[in-house]
Amino acid sequence: MENDDGYFGEQAAATYDEPDGEMFRPAVVDATADFLAGLAGDGRALELGIGTGRIALPLAARGVPVHGIDMSRAMVRRLRAKPGGGADDIGVTIGDFATTRADGEFSLAYLVFNTIMNLTSQDAQVECFRNVAAHLAPSGCFVIEVVVPELRKLPPGQTAVPFRMTPTRWAYDLYDVATQAMSSNYIEVQDGRGSFRSIPFRYVWPAELDLMARIAGLRLRERWEDWGREPFTNESGRHVSVWEKPA
Repeated sequence: MENDDGYFGEQAAATYDEPDGEMFRPAVVDATADFLAGLAGDGRALELGIGTGRIALPLAARGVPVHGIDMSRAMVRRLRAKPGGGADDIGVTIGDFATTRADGEFSLAYLVFNTIMNLTSQDAQVECFRNVAAHLAPSGCFVIEVVVPELRKLPPGQTAVPFRMTPTRWAYDLYDVATQAMSSNYIEVQDGRGSFRSIPFRYVWPAELDLMARIAGLRLRERWEDWGREPFTNESGRHVSVWEKPA
């Protein structure tokens, strides 16, 4: 672990907003914010792992009051430096989103872009659902966007799945199918010198998330392949799932 900011300290925060992936495409950000705003209605939204505000800022711009929980002060500093990201605009509680409580009640809580997997044990993921349920108002919703584990890409005896290859940057995931532990690993070469960074995760299946929701008193409301509400099928590489707290 880098420091008190977890695995998203200054080194990760400094380059996090570089728009080199699909997650930063305006169409993707807009679809995400529109989906979440529709669920939030007139209530407040709680983002777990608010980071630099990629989704919180456009959601707040749609008139939804947003509060965040995040362990990384380095990421939150970058949120604060952006227009609309000041402390008077978006509240942030520093802490582990599996257990940290924010004040008040929310009509929506959400975890985007695989952030549920930053909790590296099943117990922590279950506690996250319980924590969210304690924050939600009756009929409130919890949304998670996360990949479907790519185990079909693993032939017998192989544990690595590469996902980025350039002349100076390599990235790959490592899987332990016995424990559901995985890591994303990054190698970069600059001026003839190499650097290596590894971030641990725990992959989780849709049905497993549904069981965690039931343990926390939530029930599945809908599941889609993406923010545009394309149907979720056995070929989907990720899912956007919505659980509801009973009224």
